[in-house]
Amino acid sequence: MSNKLFSVNEFRENFPILNQQVNDHPLIYLDNAATTQKPLAVIEAITHYYLNDNANVHRASHQLSCRATTAFEAARETVCQFINAKSSKEIIWTKGTTEGFNLLTNVFAKQLVAGDEVIISTLEHHANIVPWQMLVESIGIVLKVIPLKADHSLDMQAYQALLTEKTKFVSVAHISNALGIINPIEEIISLAHQMNALVIIDGAQAVAHQVIDVQALDCDYYLFSGHKLFAPTGIGVLYGKQHLLKALPPWQGGGEMIKSVSFSTVTYNDLPFKFEAGTPNIAGAIGLAAAIDFLTGYDRKMLMLHEQMLLAVAESALLAIPEVTVFCAGVAKSGAISFLVEDEHHSDIAMLLDAQGIAVRSGSHCAMPLISVLNCTGTVRISFSIYNTINEVTQFISALKSVIILLKE
Repeated sequence: MSNKLFSVNEFRENFPILNQQVNDHPLIYLDNAATTQKPLAVIEAITHYYLNDNANVHRASHQLSCRATTAFEAARETVCQFINAKSSKEIIWTKGTTEGFNLLTNVFAKQLVAGDEVIISTLEHHANIVPWQMLVESIGIVLKVIPLKADHSLDMQAYQALLTEKTKFVSVAHISNALGIINPIEEIISLAHQMNALVIIDGAQAVAHQVIDVQALDCDYYLFSGHKLFAPTGIGVLYGKQHLLKALPPWQGGGEMIKSVSFSTVTYNDLPFKFEAGTPNIAGAIGLAAAIDFLTGYDRKMLMLHEQMLLAVAESALLAIPEVTVFCAGVAKSGAISFLVEDEHHSDIAMLLDAQGIAVRSGSHCAMPLISVLNCTGTVRISFSIYNTINEVTQFISALKSVIILLKE
């Protein structure tokens, strides 16, 4: 099937939520790093499931369950192809990236010992910090942190120095959710593997903006959430190399993750079901597959070029405002820009922009250690998706200037 030609105006027609007034202004949605809006194709796929096929998956013999199971497992195969995994057995359904990290750290706890080292970075989301800190408390692992350079990108020389024979895992974001910086994960993975460390990549901010090939990256685990990829909330993916997942113990116990149970013994199920206890988010998985089909129906290079144009125009315009400080200006980014206005609180800026119908995010962005390093209490973050337009960027800049003038009065 040939890819559709991209026209942003036609693309926006798939997202009826964008066509509304907020505070008597046309909505300009610039909070896509938090969650993306959902296209009609996703809404219709979920509705179709509930109207026609609603039943629990696997094991049942009736037709509704058969149809639901077929759609559910087809969704797993869609994800497999989307990130170029070797097998759909490597695709584990989760509630999202956060649950993926908790799954991994909980099962890793059975093989880590005091003194084992894990490396993360200053740029990480709390989901890639707190579960490791819990292992510091419970086991006594050593958590090391890659520092930043002056431009707020990762200090790769420092990273190399942190790697030792005690390093068991390196766990870093593909793209920073707070700053939009694209990390050099290919180099990070290669260096870690030279020290026989396994690598976990937080892809929550990357899957909607980059073409992901887990085999080419050679990462050991890759995690992402559906709701940042035009899919529903409550569905996510943990990819892991099959031999690694097979060697890990289960996380949760219950139905689906077993082959047989008696009061004296249990036999665990094969991959991927070993890690999927209980009734899954069937509609969420179907919605995620519909979102992937919708996205890949377009030329991804054209979509990425559009988003990069939005970032470049926005960053240039922000840098031209004397009162604005843009974090990591000029550094390769994707999706998001963080900034501050001189002498003004980030939440005041966000609220006054909202009064003009412009949705942005302010605060620590679940990255408090990073915000501390930036020596501020939080930032204003604008984050783009494919449906955003140059006109929206222009209107945002105009609104921001008017906010600054208002606050100076």
